[in-house]
Amino acid sequence: MSSALKVGVMGYGLAGATFHAPVIEHCGRAEVTAIATSQAERAQADYPNARIVADFDALLAVDGLECVVVATPNDTHFDLAQRALSAGKHVVVDKPVTLSSRDARTLADLARQKGLLFAPFHNRRWDGDFMTVRALIESGRLGRITHYESHFDRFRPKVPQRWREEEARGGGLLFDLGPHLIDQALTLFGAPQTVTAFVKAHRDHAHAPDYVHLVLGYGDKEVILHASALAALEPPRFAIHGTRGSYVKNGLDTQEDQLRAGMRPGNPEFGKNPAGLLREVDGDLDLRHEFATKDGAYIEFYSALAASIQDGKPFPVTPQDAVDTMTIIELAIQSDREGRRVEFARLR
Repeated sequence: MSSALKVGVMGYGLAGATFHAPVIEHCGRAEVTAIATSQAERAQADYPNARIVADFDALLAVDGLECVVVATPNDTHFDLAQRALSAGKHVVVDKPVTLSSRDARTLADLARQKGLLFAPFHNRRWDGDFMTVRALIESGRLGRITHYESHFDRFRPKVPQRWREEEARGGGLLFDLGPHLIDQALTLFGAPQTVTAFVKAHRDHAHAPDYVHLVLGYGDKEVILHASALAALEPPRFAIHGTRGSYVKNGLDTQEDQLRAGMRPGNPEFGKNPAGLLREVDGDLDLRHEFATKDGAYIEFYSALAASIQDGKPFPVTPQDAVDTMTIIELAIQSDREGRRVEFARLR
């Protein structure tokens, strides 16, 4: 058994403290070796065995550090990731990995040249409901998929004062939730032929998009991706229709709320999700029943990371996935601005 992968976390705000550090510590194959943050007392209290440093240069200088997690504001991701790779460190970059497809391509190329891993933090591939959707589609029980709709809606009518609401810094729902929705669609269906989008700021005093509606065209199906900050009555998280049936799942995966509340992987209730509803129709067969949802498993991201770095196994989220995701975000902006459907072309 390999020793624990030594990981340094850059930033100890919401992302670093909630979505990265606890999952690293509980994945079974990695440890939080160092944290760079201005919140030294909080970080040290949470991780007494970690070295707490003041800045990124000090983090890169920590002896034995193998991988760096960039969990900072979106507009800093490219510079920090580039510096980490240049220093010979594997890197995990929170979404969005960059603010442009070109910058994502630059990081991918640099990582390849140096023989390092550049891992986009598309952790919602390990949402329980998405893993259920993926397995259900792959099983063929719905037949040929004709309609896939994925919503990530909340009701947050007041605009908080924070960098996530500043468009110039990569704030807004297109950059915040868009990467998750897009990456899940790409995982299921591959690259689309076209992108049509509506990207708006609907809330009073909003300075960044808080309404995103994307339609990815695949010829034989439409894939609808939607996020809104003004959905007081939320639609289903997933609604999928095919030639042999339909599946509907309400409510978001529970892992985010559990992590925010202090629950950690390993708790028997962690990642538990309510069932969805499945209707299967085939000739005389017409069954409507609850369909169990898989347990969420964010720890699998970091388990796979360690397996890739230490054992040479392929990592499930590729640099090209990050480039494609950023390309679709750019095409969504173009589609909304020009009021038309635009063709997808992969940046390699």
